[in-house]
Amino acid sequence: MPGSLRAASAAARALPLRLTFTAALAASGLCSCMTLSPNSDPLNVSVAGVEPLDGEGFELRLAVKVRIQNPNDAPVEYNGVALTLELNGKKFGTGVSDETGTVPRYGETVVTLPVTVGPFNMARQVLGFLNSGDIKSVSYAVHGKLEGGPFGTRRFSDMGTFEMPTSAAGPN
Repeated sequence: MPGSLRAASAAARALPLRLTFTAALAASGLCSCMTLSPNSDPLNVSVAGVEPLDGEGFELRLAVKVRIQNPNDAPVEYNGVALTLELNGKKFGTGVSDETGTVPRYGETVVTLPVTVGPFNMARQVLGFLNSGDIKSVSYAVHGKLEGGPFGTRRFSDMGTFEMPTSAAGPN
């Protein structure tokens, strides 16, 4: 019987631990439900512009401007932004910024991120262009996140195509 008394004593000590764990789990669930409103719409994101920056060595650096629209009744506060840029379905460059700000309720803001493109990603794109012949358009995709803490991080994405410039001068 001493063995069964030890088992009963251990079970009695584990009960408060289980109750504490269950209470913590329930509180965590309530916090996340309050933070992630079921009526929250995703952010609308579009690339607003791309400008060159000074790079190091063989890397290419770009300032990518992203317009973020908030179609919700609550502002979205962020403390950091991350972005991945793809061209023709392949990763092209990445960028991060420790910028802080707020996308107002039913409002918009433009965030500028420095994006770094490595020489191998550039070479892969150039070889892809050379191998595909006559290129009329390039598809792009942007994936990223606005950091808002454990329950406030908002992910976003945008995709589209842009037309390559054509030669205005024809045969004479």
